Amino acid sequence: MTGNVSQAGAEAAAFHPRAAERTGSVFKRRLSRDKYLYLMLVPVIGYYVVFKYAPMVGEVIAFKDYRFVDGIWGSKWVGLKHFRMLFESSDFWKILRNTLLLNVYNLVFGFPVPIVLSLMLNEVRKEWYKRTVQNLLYVPHFISWVILGGIFISLLSPSTGVVNWILRSMGIDPIYFMASTTWWPVVYTLSSIWREAGWGTILYLAAMANIDPQLYEAAKMDGASRLRQIWHITLPGIRGTMAILLILRMGQMMDVGLEQTLVLQNSAVLEVGDVISTFVYRVGLQNANYSYTTALGLFQSAIGFILVLSVNRIIKSLGEKGLW
Repeated sequence: MTGNVSQAGAEAAAFHPRAAERTGSVFKRRLSRDKYLYLMLVPVIGYYVVFKYAPMVGEVIAFKDYRFVDGIWGSKWVGLKHFRMLFESSDFWKILRNTLLLNVYNLVFGFPVPIVLSLMLNEVRKEWYKRTVQNLLYVPHFISWVILGGIFISLLSPSTGVVNWILRSMGIDPIYFMASTTWWPVVYTLSSIWREAGWGTILYLAAMANIDPQLYEAAKMDGASRLRQIWHITLPGIRGTMAILLILRMGQMMDVGLEQTLVLQNSAVLEVGDVISTFVYRVGLQNANYSYTTALGLFQSAIGFILVLSVNRIIKSLGEKGLW
């Protein structure tokens, strides 16, 4: 028995080098065959290394009293001082609440919109009409927030805006949408949906294109209506894509776009419109309080990471693949 075990161990030891050699050979062959595809990855990898990973070294100033003249490594260590200041500040809890609420609004009302749009576009049979609608839906994504924000402000102006002109014609007093703490989050959410909903349909339409047409043919033979086909074939067919996009979306729950918020924000709505990104811009960059806002950014990233891990585990427990 002992001899058999020793012989099996020797055979396994002899096998592993050959297996490793074959694996290396396959990798080299694929690298040589697809070298131009791998070459296309270089700018993307370079972007993430230079602008995403290299700046992470600067996170150390969250634990220091950073002074520009002393540099990152010459500044004095203070431990968790800035984190304590952060959690004891009433401003922190206000911007955290605003950030989470705006993201929850976007998730609840904005996440389903691309799905609905893609389902509607998938049912269109005239290709020229389908492409025209798709192009019109995509256009806002390529327009800067400065322009889109100006459009919204003009449309909602209490004196010259089209929306308030319609309200006046109906006998309703003008509403100061952009100066109202009640209406501002609504405007923010609607503007986000308008800009990104059309762009989000691309992935769902691509997922629908991969669904086997024979499934629809079989459903028709069984007498299933279009709604039944959508419910039992189309939606399950894009469920994996929905799960992946939901996980990625949860990673942004602590982040609100700086450009959009700055364009739409004003002093009258800071109570509901001041978020982490604008706070970091105002306190960190304009007031040069780098260590304090770096601590805030590190906290923001940590919570986003935890959310991604948690939602990914939940998605996998429900039978989907998840991100990993």
